[in-house]
Amino acid sequence: MVDLKLISENLISGKAAKVKELVQQALSEGIEPSKILKEGLIAGMDTVGVKFKAGEFYIPEVLIAARAMHSGMEILKPQLIKSGAKSSGRFAVGTVKGDVHDIGKNLVAMMMEGAGFEVLDLGTDVSSDKFVDAVKNKNIEVLGMSSLLTTTMPMMKETIDALAANGLKGKVKTIIGGAPVTQNYADEIGADAYSTDAASAVDKVKALLK
Repeated sequence: MVDLKLISENLISGKAAKVKELVQQALSEGIEPSKILKEGLIAGMDTVGVKFKAGEFYIPEVLIAARAMHSGMEILKPQLIKSGAKSSGRFAVGTVKGDVHDIGKNLVAMMMEGAGFEVLDLGTDVSSDKFVDAVKNKNIEVLGMSSLLTTTMPMMKETIDALAANGLKGKVKTIIGGAPVTQNYADEIGADAYSTDAASAVDKVKALLK
């Protein structure tokens, strides 16, 4: 039997081909898809998150590990759907209108997926209408917004106001982040949470859904 810890270890080292091979092997040995996800991929990404927060890993290592996770997920996803495995929640993320920075947003999307969430990546330069539409039509439980320019930060407030105007304020939780963003700003505009980095964002989102 394949040891699921091996999947975690290879994911942490960013060995995509090995992760893919081990996931395939675990499935062919009849191990439950949800068990492979939890004890292999999610466990690995959790460790990556801890190392990132501790300053032992930097963005390149996280991206390489996330790529390895995606290679395993490609094989696992159809099996998870078939087995009716429950996701951790539905999360949408985008960089606000006027801003095309995407590294932070991409990292958050990858870490969230690594934590077992269904992730809808709305991309960059996202208008408040597009955020609202996603929440309405895709049953989003938590909405993440990123801004790297002080000039685009007001778009976060505009989106939160638009959610309220559409009667969605209590139905969806909001989390914001990005270099110029602060906890004070999150409080000021009525965001439910603020995160300094991608690994912390996962913890904050989990807390919001409790």
